[in-house]
Amino acid sequence: MHIDSLFGEAGKNVIDWDLIESQFRHLMRVAVSVREGAISSSTLLKRLRSGSHKNSTYTAFREVGRVVRTVQLLRYLSDAPLRRRVTAATNKVESFNRFSQWVGFGNQGVLADNDPIEQEKVMKFNALLTNAVIFHNALDIAEIVRQLLQEGWEIDPEDLAHISPYLTEHIKRFGEYSTHELGIQPEAYDPKLNVDFTQLRDQDLRAEGFGTAA
Repeated sequence: MHIDSLFGEAGKNVIDWDLIESQFRHLMRVAVSVREGAISSSTLLKRLRSGSHKNSTYTAFREVGRVVRTVQLLRYLSDAPLRRRVTAATNKVESFNRFSQWVGFGNQGVLADNDPIEQEKVMKFNALLTNAVIFHNALDIAEIVRQLLQEGWEIDPEDLAHISPYLTEHIKRFGEYSTHELGIQPEAYDPKLNVDFTQLRDQDLRAEGFGTAA
């Protein structure tokens, strides 16, 4: 497939390798400073962005970023297993975000407060509640699987792997106020299921190139 059109008009959007080479020593010095904690990334960005059009180091970092993005784009185009992993991860993130928005239904999810601290509280509380509901769903799914196994059903791990914890039909967002359950001590969480996921893990390892050659 001809991919030149993906990179824009010929002669434009070309990496300035000469600039990267001339600034390489400065780039490495900055990278080591960030890694060793001598300077924070936020402080570095503020300094580099000050007069960025005249700052050669800033411009060189931008060129390096373009190189990394180009390499990743070429990997994505040429590696089918990578595309599947990226798609799967993207779908999971989008599903989580939709579920989080569903949980944070109050005020239609709009942050009405201009105070950054209050905004951070709202987002953290929403994330905490979202993860608590997901954990609750996972417990329910695990309990149902155990009941099916006890009844003699055979659970296909591949089918189980497609079950999402982002379930909403049985969740009462407005709550159910009951005081008699406050003194009930929940049972210890048991994460183990009598389902063999070895085959799925082996498939993932082979897809990532860690499997043994045939």
